[in-house]
Amino acid sequence: LSWAPHPGLPSDTSALLVSGPEGEMLWLDVTHRPGQAPCVRLMGRYLLPPCKQRWHTCAVFLPQGGLLLCGDRRGSLLLFPCSSSPGLAAGSASIANGSTSPANKGSGSELELSSLLHKEALPIEAPLSVLFGLHGKTGVTSVNCHGGYIYSTGRDGCYRQLRLQDQQLEVLQKHRPCKGLQWLEELRFTPDGDLLVLGFHADNFVVWSSRTGENLHCIPCGGGHRSWSYCSSPSAEAFAFVKCGDVMLCHHKPEPCEQQVLLSSLHGREITCVRRLGTVEVPGHATLNVFVTGSEDTTACVLALSERSRAAIPLTRLSDHISSVRALALARPAGPSAKGSSTLLFSAGGRAQIECYRLLCAADPASESTVACQVIHVASHRLDEHWERKKNRHKLVKMDPETRYMSLSVIPGTSSEQLPTPWEFLAAACSDGSVRVFGLLEAARKLMLVAESFHHQRCVLKVEAFLHTSAGGERQLLCSAATDGSVAFWDITNPIKDAVDALHQGEGEMQPLALGTPLLTIMAHSCGVNSLHIHQTPEGPYLVASGSDDGSIHVCLLEVALGGDEGTAGTCLHVLERVARPCAHAAHVTGIRVLRPDLLLSASVDQRLTLWRWGPGGLDALSTTFFHVPDLADLDCWEVVEAGGELSYCCVLCGQGLEVLR
Repeated sequence: LSWAPHPGLPSDTSALLVSGPEGEMLWLDVTHRPGQAPCVRLMGRYLLPPCKQRWHTCAVFLPQGGLLLCGDRRGSLLLFPCSSSPGLAAGSASIANGSTSPANKGSGSELELSSLLHKEALPIEAPLSVLFGLHGKTGVTSVNCHGGYIYSTGRDGCYRQLRLQDQQLEVLQKHRPCKGLQWLEELRFTPDGDLLVLGFHADNFVVWSSRTGENLHCIPCGGGHRSWSYCSSPSAEAFAFVKCGDVMLCHHKPEPCEQQVLLSSLHGREITCVRRLGTVEVPGHATLNVFVTGSEDTTACVLALSERSRAAIPLTRLSDHISSVRALALARPAGPSAKGSSTLLFSAGGRAQIECYRLLCAADPASESTVACQVIHVASHRLDEHWERKKNRHKLVKMDPETRYMSLSVIPGTSSEQLPTPWEFLAAACSDGSVRVFGLLEAARKLMLVAESFHHQRCVLKVEAFLHTSAGGERQLLCSAATDGSVAFWDITNPIKDAVDALHQGEGEMQPLALGTPLLTIMAHSCGVNSLHIHQTPEGPYLVASGSDDGSIHVCLLEVALGGDEGTAGTCLHVLERVARPCAHAAHVTGIRVLRPDLLLSASVDQRLTLWRWGPGGLDALSTTFFHVPDLADLDCWEVVEAGGELSYCCVLCGQGLEVLR
């Protein structure tokens, strides 16, 4: 039994949902007036999907009308059609027209309850949409609606944000409040915009604030297997629960908080990667730059930075990773949209995990940040997903349990305009010595490994993909760099075409193909390559710049020539010029960008940002700027057109903090 909120009902009527045998669920409207017996009216019958524990645990009537959302003991979300029209109950004797007069109040109630035996007069409804096992096998604990979105909680330690699209449930995001809080019970939205998560951590009842990221209350009660209730108001808060047959009440009066947050943090640990999404123009406000950062704290953060206030405001956090986020990559926007700019984001890191999101950023003058960011979780991939499903896996040895993705690069020229199916391809540098290529089919929310190579035989630190276009056609080329200082160049055009054919024939399933061997390998450095960037010159050749652990910078001019033969053998690479600058920095060079054919920018752990001029005589330092971020991990650059039409460059640096320089 459970009561379900129904906004359209009178104040003296409530909706009661009853789960019975063989997965049948009844919707009853219960009306209670003073001095009269309750009036029970059967409104609908629903069939839950087959499973071992076949009953609902929570329900809510959606504000869109005509829809009922339920969570069940199997962890699934179910969407049913419903209607409050009296005609639905007219087939059951007095269910729709039971006597409610004082003279007949006893017989009327008995007649209405007995008429439930004739419930077969109502058709039984099947679900319109099912998200099976969304919250695991431990069950859904609550569902509610807020701000046009649906929220669900479960005992898997997560709450999810969903939306309704053409009477189908679509998961947008998954949030994990804090470590150890595995048993989530309910969400509360406060008037000041905070989201409170109610749940049980071990044997304590916890109220967790998503705004401050800390526990507001922690009450020892014995754990979650008990009846409980929590109520809060500006003047007091109360928590009641049953323990050993006794009803316990904890009462608390709010005290003024003496803590003042001077500067809120973006992450709890080091920021490992950063990418700029773009700008958002808000009428009456300064231009806002939107960035994405990844961190060792296992989260990625989308934030807005105002050029006027110089304040970084987090828009949303992505918490799907189970280990550190080491790399980010952006696919080009899906095109102009009336709702804002849309970008595909890939994030990857520890435990060989890749997550993919669709980010929609738009102006929102009513919010504090004046920018709204809607996140849609598209797909995810882990190399050991099959391992998690194996039985008796404790008796087997797991291969490469600590594989990390060190770098990501979206392969250009592989969108739906060039290929018969809308696949997006992604290259990844892996710590187990492999270069892997993944394919994303966004419509089916599927991310798959399609090709790989273990050519480097050691940790691959960086990958960079680029597209070569000529009269002979387009070639997808890839550059990879490893810990031995080598930089390898690949032609992956044919492997991608073979992967598309295999995916089409196998209906989205395939075994990974061989990536082949590199066309060219250059020993650019004496140790690991920590930064890599490729820029095409107006004349056609490519400028390849790299930075190393030994503080050196290497630049080479690469020419791509296409032969008459078909396939990889027809692609030839020639190094036209090479320049090495030893000891360009006093520490690891962890960021490098080719701004234009004659200008390079490098950044190092020595906290120096150096601008170099590339010319016939080699690399000449033009200027050096000291920045304030220790342990620099990554940088990103973009062009800015000044008021007078003059072109300038901005860069964002991350490490133990975040800094933007212009």
